[in-house]
Amino acid sequence: MGKKQVRQVRQQIRKVQPKAAGSNAPGATRKQRERYVQSGGMLQGYAPGYVIRVGYFSLAVAVLCVVMIALTLVLIHQIYGWPDAVAAALAWILPIALLASFVAPGFRLALRDRRTEPKLVQGQLVGASSVSTSMGLGMMMVQTRGGVEQYLVPPARLKQVPGNQVNVVLTVTPNLKHVMSVGVMGQRMVGRVEPPVPPVMRRLQLLPVLTPLALALAAILGDDVVALLPIEPSALHAVLAVLAGTALGAAVYGVSFLLQRRMMEEVQALVPKT
Repeated sequence: MGKKQVRQVRQQIRKVQPKAAGSNAPGATRKQRERYVQSGGMLQGYAPGYVIRVGYFSLAVAVLCVVMIALTLVLIHQIYGWPDAVAAALAWILPIALLASFVAPGFRLALRDRRTEPKLVQGQLVGASSVSTSMGLGMMMVQTRGGVEQYLVPPARLKQVPGNQVNVVLTVTPNLKHVMSVGVMGQRMVGRVEPPVPPVMRRLQLLPVLTPLALALAAILGDDVVALLPIEPSALHAVLAVLAGTALGAAVYGVSFLLQRRMMEEVQALVPKT
């Protein structure tokens, strides 16, 4: 009886373990997204001054959208009434929401980095590349005491990085993790050979920038064009305008998702299999 009980306990443990691992997966993914946003999101790795300029430009675009909302409410209200005017104005809220979600986290971190001192990161070079998924930035992996850390680095600062494993010292801003300088300690015995950049990487860098822009334009065009058409009654007109903008925006998002998945498959196919 004792052996049977031990076997039953082992079988129960084997059944329970996969469930515990599966339940932690969504939480781990959520934490990764939170860390990505806390590090600046799409603006991670860029210089604080550049991010602040992007923030001011985004603020100007948001103000322009607010002006367009006011003009849309005034003009379309006089022609078709309030339901159509409100439906046409809703589309102009989308660019403001996209800018707030993509630019605002990095803008706040850039303001903090201007008031704080950079930190030094020392470790052993694991690998470096002059291209990454972020436009205009390369990538460097460093083995530190806390593990392997990845940094986005301007390609100009990677020219002095050799191909052999040496100790490096990085000057990094604490919030955006912008690499201000790269120092190499030891002999540069092996030159780093940069392979040609595949065209798919260039397209992959543009996709995160073009997708929100195309999404906002599609929603605005679909919504406002239908809102300007003479359709009766007014309530149906407003619903059709919102549905048109939503449909075009969803179509753009779907195409972007498929393109991104296809590009990622092409990138993974370029990685040599061991």
